[in-house]
Amino acid sequence: MLTLGELTVLLLAGSLCAWFWHGHGVHEHALKLVRQACLREDVLLLDDNVAFRRLRLLRDRSGRLRLAREYGFEFTVTGEQRHPGRLVLVGRSPAQIELAPHPFREPLDSAEGEAERVVKLDEWRRRHPPQGR
Repeated sequence: MLTLGELTVLLLAGSLCAWFWHGHGVHEHALKLVRQACLREDVLLLDDNVAFRRLRLLRDRSGRLRLAREYGFEFTVTGEQRHPGRLVLVGRSPAQIELAPHPFREPLDSAEGEAERVVKLDEWRRRHPPQGR
């Protein structure tokens, strides 16, 4: 037979294990959200990982206090510099995704490609005279 004290310890241990198991699922969800954000911003997530930073209480959109997890990650634009990022999850919903200030990549069709696509109207008219007038 289990005593009341042993049962309490067993329930606490089971609850703690369940909480860690749930936290692992939230961590995987956070990693997925950060990967999507990095794709949208055209940056590369470094180490393919997010690191748990802290747990705190935040108010959600309806004003209720909720448990919020904060994760940190690093990303790069050029491959040379690391920049920090931060994700705050309220439950499983992203409350904030922040990327530190970073340089932006030049679009692939930058100044050289633009110069080729510019049409100068006077030159075009000389090469294409109106017909039928």
